[in-house]
Amino acid sequence: MTKPNIALSNLRGVVIVIVLAFHSSLAYLASAPAPHRAFDQPPYDWQAFPIVDAHRWLGLDVFCAWQDVSLMAMMFFLSGLVASGSLLRKGTRLYIADRLRRIGLPFLLAVMFLSPPSFYPAYLIRTAGPSFANFWQQWLSLPSWSAGPEWFLWQLLAVNLMAAALYAVAPGYVERLSRLAAWAGTRPVKFFGLLAAISAIGYVPSALAFSPWKWGAFGPFSLQLCRPAIYVAFFFAGFALGGYGLDRGLLAPGGPLARNWHKWLIAAVVTFALWAGLTALTMPQWNAASWSARLGASLAYPPACAAGGMFLVAGALRLSSLRSRALDSLSANAYSMYLVHYVFVVWLQYALLSSGLITAAKLAIVLTGALVFSWGSSVAFGRLTAGPQIVAAKRAASPVPR
Repeated sequence: MTKPNIALSNLRGVVIVIVLAFHSSLAYLASAPAPHRAFDQPPYDWQAFPIVDAHRWLGLDVFCAWQDVSLMAMMFFLSGLVASGSLLRKGTRLYIADRLRRIGLPFLLAVMFLSPPSFYPAYLIRTAGPSFANFWQQWLSLPSWSAGPEWFLWQLLAVNLMAAALYAVAPGYVERLSRLAAWAGTRPVKFFGLLAAISAIGYVPSALAFSPWKWGAFGPFSLQLCRPAIYVAFFFAGFALGGYGLDRGLLAPGGPLARNWHKWLIAAVVTFALWAGLTALTMPQWNAASWSARLGASLAYPPACAAGGMFLVAGALRLSSLRSRALDSLSANAYSMYLVHYVFVVWLQYALLSSGLITAAKLAIVLTGALVFSWGSSVAFGRLTAGPQIVAAKRAASPVPR
C-alpha cells in the first residue's frame, strides 16, 4: 500500500480500538446515572448506560468526553474520504445499491438480532424476577427500539445517499469540492476554521434549542438532535479531500498537516479544555444555566471537534511508515468489530458487577475481552465467508474441469 493508504488504514484500526475503549468505560463513569428506574420506565437511561457499576473513576469521564467530542465526527470523515472515489467509479445507481447493502442491511440485521441480547443485561439488573418472555414483552412495548452503537449506521447511510443524490442532479459538485481541497492543501489552519465555522452554523442553534444531550427516536432510528449538521460537514470535508487524492494536499504524508501534528495536539487539548470548562458551567441542568454559558459551550464544541479530528489525521499521516500485521487486521475487520462488539462489552460489564475488582481491573478485562471476542469473531466470519469464494476462484482458474 502507499503511505497515505497505510496511514488511513492505521487510523481506522486505532479508531475501532478507541470505540471499544469508549463503550467499555461507560459502566464506570462517575457521572453515570444509577439504575434506579425499571427497564420499561422513561427516560430509559439504560440505552446509554446498560450497566452502571458501583466502582467509578472520574478520569474515565474525561476520556469519554474527549472521544465524544471528536470520535463520531471522525468516523463520518473517514467514510467521506473513500466515498467520492467510490461514487465516481460506480455511478449513482450502483453506489446507492452498494451503500444499501453495505450499510442499510447490516443496520437492520443489527437492530433485529444484536440489540436485544446487547440490552438484556440492562433488563436483568433493573427487574425483579426477570424472565426472557417478560423482557421480550417489554422490549416490544417500548416507544422506540434502541439500536445501540448502530445508530451511527443509518445516519451514515443518509449522508451517503445525500452525496449520491447531489451527484445525480449536479455531478460537478465533486470537482468543485476537489478544488476546495486543493486550496486547503497549503492552508490547514484556514481549512480548520472553515470546517469549524460551517459546523457551528448548524450546531449552535440546534444545541441552544434542544441542549447538547437530547436525543430523538422513531422506531430504531435515533439521533442526537444537535449534531446532524456537524456529521454532514465532516463527511463532506472528507469527501472533498478524498476526491482530490489520498496522497495529495492535506493528506500528503509529508504535507503541512503531518509536519505539524504536535501543534494540532496542542490545539486539540486547548479547544477541548475550553469546551469542557464552558460546558461545566451549564451542569447539571442545561436549561437552568445562564444564556451566556450555554452560548459559550455551544460555540466551543465545533472547534474542539475539528481540532481533535485534525490531530488524529495528522498523527496517522506522521506515522504513515508504520506498518504492522495487527493494525492491518484491525483495519480490515473494523466494520465487523463495530457491529458485534457491544454485545461482548455489555455482557462482560454485567459479569463483573459483583466481582469486587477495582475499576482499572474491570475496565481492562472488559476492553481486552471485547477486543479479543469481536476481533476473533470477525476474523472467523471473514474466513468462513471467504472460503467458498476462494474455492470458486481456484476452480475458475484451473485448466482442468472439475
